[in-house]
Amino acid sequence: MFAELAIDPSLLLVLCAVAFAAGFIDAIAGGGGLLTIPALLTAGLPPHVALGTNKLAATFGSLTASLTYYRKKLFQPQFWQRSLLYTAIGAVIGTLVVDQLSREALEKFLPVIILLAAIYTLFNRIVPDDQLELPKKSRKLFWQQRSQGFVLGFYDGVAGPGTGAFWMVSTMAMYRINLLLTCGVARTMNFISNGFSLVVFLLLGHVHIMLGLAMGLCLMLGAWIGAHSAIRFGSRFIRPVFVMVVVAIALRLAWQAWN
Repeated sequence: MFAELAIDPSLLLVLCAVAFAAGFIDAIAGGGGLLTIPALLTAGLPPHVALGTNKLAATFGSLTASLTYYRKKLFQPQFWQRSLLYTAIGAVIGTLVVDQLSREALEKFLPVIILLAAIYTLFNRIVPDDQLELPKKSRKLFWQQRSQGFVLGFYDGVAGPGTGAFWMVSTMAMYRINLLLTCGVARTMNFISNGFSLVVFLLLGHVHIMLGLAMGLCLMLGAWIGAHSAIRFGSRFIRPVFVMVVVAIALRLAWQAWN
């Protein structure tokens, strides 16, 4: 079991400010972990504890955002039930095998993949905000939901950076729904993978409980403001924020992997 480190009050304030910003960004475009994980590492937490603590904080933020989209009828759990189930399964398996996998090759390819996601979003035709129809249910749709949920859940359990961006781009490409519905799907699935991954980290003793709770509350506030901003201003606000965040994620990962 992890013996919790004492955190200086001034450092705690900085971490909470970072968490607020991460929650705001994550509710709109994903990628909040690219702010919080480096901050936790800088605070002196071991890498595995930083990942676990980030999962605790991120679960608060993603829950707040997902509930906001659900209450605005921008997410229908029954339609996405297969995605929910397979995301949970993938997240648990990914977290269990995280220490067994070499992440070096993955980290080198991630920046390229995420940058392609930004380019796709920039040039892809966006479905208007007032078109809220979901695709018709079919065998193909069900298999898409299973495979997408498992792969992205597994990735979030293993690594995590850019998971929200991958959810948004793959959802737009596979189901042709608008950005508001896409945000609802991405934030909810992110909550599921965060939550189930967190359970495994807790069982392994890799979570700084008090720090995760403090940052989680700030993430909740940032996520609430971010989700309401996205819903109020629609795709004209979501799209540029998403592209900028994804490009920033790609550049940071590239620097981290190739420097």
